Amino acid sequence: MMQMASSPILFTILIFLFRFQHSSSFSLSVEKFEDDIIVSPKGTFTAGFYPVGENAYSFAIWFTQKHKNLNNATVVWVANRDQPVNGKRSTLSLLKTGNLVLTDAGVSNVWSTETNSSKSLQLFLYETGNLVLREQDINGFVLWQSFDFPTDTLLPDQDLTGYMNLVSSRSVNNYSSGSYMLFFDYHNSLCLRYNGVQSSSLYWNADRFTYNSSRVATLNRLGNFHFFYYFTFKTSDYGTVLQRRLTLDIDGNVRVYSRKHGQENWSVTGQFLQQPCQIHGICGPNSACSYDPRTGRKCSCLPGYSIINNQDWSQGCKPSFKFSCNKTKSRFIVLPHLEFDNFDNHVFYENYTYKQCKHLCLRLCECIAFQFRYMTEEGFSYCYPKTQLLNVRRSTEFEGSVFLRLPKNNTVFSEQYDSLVCLGNKGVKQLGRSYITSKENESVKFMLWFVSGLGGIEVLCFFLVGCMLYKKNRKQSIVVIHGNDLEEVTGFRKFSYSEINQATKGFSEEIGRGAGGTVYKGVLSDNRVAAIKRLHDAIQGGNEFLAEVSIIGRLNHMNLIGMWGYCAEGKHRLLVYEYMENGTLADNLSSSELDWGKRYNIAMGTAKGLAYLHEECLEWILHCDIKPQNILVDSDYQPKVADFGLSKLLNRNDLDNSNFSRIRGTRGYMAPEWVFNMQITSKVDVYSYGVVVLEIITGKGPTTSIPNKDGEDFCDESLATWVREKSRKGSKFGCWVEEIADPKLGSNYDAKRMETLANVALDCVSEEKDVRPTMSQVVERLISH
Repeated sequence: MMQMASSPILFTILIFLFRFQHSSSFSLSVEKFEDDIIVSPKGTFTAGFYPVGENAYSFAIWFTQKHKNLNNATVVWVANRDQPVNGKRSTLSLLKTGNLVLTDAGVSNVWSTETNSSKSLQLFLYETGNLVLREQDINGFVLWQSFDFPTDTLLPDQDLTGYMNLVSSRSVNNYSSGSYMLFFDYHNSLCLRYNGVQSSSLYWNADRFTYNSSRVATLNRLGNFHFFYYFTFKTSDYGTVLQRRLTLDIDGNVRVYSRKHGQENWSVTGQFLQQPCQIHGICGPNSACSYDPRTGRKCSCLPGYSIINNQDWSQGCKPSFKFSCNKTKSRFIVLPHLEFDNFDNHVFYENYTYKQCKHLCLRLCECIAFQFRYMTEEGFSYCYPKTQLLNVRRSTEFEGSVFLRLPKNNTVFSEQYDSLVCLGNKGVKQLGRSYITSKENESVKFMLWFVSGLGGIEVLCFFLVGCMLYKKNRKQSIVVIHGNDLEEVTGFRKFSYSEINQATKGFSEEIGRGAGGTVYKGVLSDNRVAAIKRLHDAIQGGNEFLAEVSIIGRLNHMNLIGMWGYCAEGKHRLLVYEYMENGTLADNLSSSELDWGKRYNIAMGTAKGLAYLHEECLEWILHCDIKPQNILVDSDYQPKVADFGLSKLLNRNDLDNSNFSRIRGTRGYMAPEWVFNMQITSKVDVYSYGVVVLEIITGKGPTTSIPNKDGEDFCDESLATWVREKSRKGSKFGCWVEEIADPKLGSNYDAKRMETLANVALDCVSEEKDVRPTMSQVVERLISH
């Protein structure tokens, strides 16, 4: 009886505490979006819920309209551009904890400032268009401001720094993230990048000084956009104080717009690129871009290809024929003055004649065209075999030609180009959000009020007790998931810290060390030898740690290291793994134990393990630090990938839909996406895997030295560059792997399989992430040879 009576009391106490914790001092409602707004002092800007589709709203800032109709408003900032909220019961609330939270339909939080303060706060919209969350005291300390998190627009006096990106909108009617990005690269140069579904590439960067260290660009009120003194850009109306904005538009060009106060129409007063066809991805694969100042830019399918979506040229064109690898069934048609801005990993051949270039393409099954160019002044030619037809543009100034490979049959492919103007994706429908209304159950509503009233009496009696329990629970590291429950679900143990301490003999035998933690050898109570990793980051919440350990604990693959349990006690976070007798791949590469068969099996097994992580588990399980030190080998030299998923375990707040806020991994193995601030996907692991495979083949590290004429080392270059150059030069004379094979192998290797493995590795380390194969494709290629 006592247990039954305590349940409603505890339930009421928890409801009270929940409401106390989440009560707000300020709130805007989506259902009153026309009236619940914040206006700047002179009325230039408005902030509030903005309709972005049918029953879909985002919290945004826009230039104030004369009329309440927001269809033509100029939006300059959006909080939740990729996750609109519902038109019912969605709110923006400033909680008493100091956090500004956007709630979708009263159920889930989709965005917040992640701030915390015990002082009185104010949400204020400045006349500059900057929305600021600040303290209300005399100093007015700023906790958060929208200027630090731009979307596609910079306003005057708003800095673009190395920690920010401008990302274009998807279309005129869709404010979600598009395919173009303005950012600072790791050379501190201001760049524009296309991030498409099928490809990604850099197509513009500002002039920079060699020793530049500045990463701040600003548009001032007079119309000057400057990046320190290395790059400056002035508008055609420079010198006049007007309303201005710099926007990365949906077509990938950066434009400055100006207008007088009180006017509705904007004028373009400057743009970064004067040649629209220089922008990548605007016409899509298998199509060409041409520009005429009178008629504008046009996209057109190459002969033999047809458009995929006549309202979206970025999707490009598809072949209208079945491609045959048989060179006797192929023919080439010449397309003069067509130029590619991508060169398929920069593989090209110097001083090839047209006939040699043609035969080279015919020998390569994946070659679908080649670009041939003879440099008259220099007196030599270039041959570029093409496996993809991307970023093609027509230019009368370009001397070369594209030779398109087509089937040799009676079909006549018209060389007439479609003349659809690339004006953006105006045909894309608005983003819709469905909302199902339901009648409230009056009896349930009555019972809730009744129970709340009755519980109020109990709360008065037990409030002090409840507060004491609440404070006690807050001091504990683990409050929801208990070890016994987790053990039943996952099948592996929760160890106490004393057990771990005893198993490792006081952490006396260190067998490995990395950025995430230190690994010790231990013997468990059941005499199993274990590798126990002590995580350096001991401040992560217990619930988050246990939730993610439970996921990793369920993974089971012969090429992934097995996890036997964990310890989450107080500040201690430890992981218990199976022990590998032969240590790491790095240890074995420097020895003579690895023959060719073992090396190939290690490459194959590692690929299988990564394919399982990427494609057969939850998609967020990315390794982010593939290197020989994280590949272990057992007594039979079977590889097991270790430390998978721990980047998320260690710093969960750094992860947001596979976008990481800081660089991870080890120098030499890291994909270009890390330094270019690009979206992080499973392709970063593919890149690192490619570097590891090149090490397996060559026995060299991720960087290698080039000897000079005297045989002394004088410079370093990446291992991938060195192998690619050997491949390019050596393929002319037959087998080239002899020049890259690890000397410790001698001649005891299968040259054909080594060449296959090397080519797979070179594909994996492609600069463009979309060119890299998936790990399952790597496995298929290795199995088939």
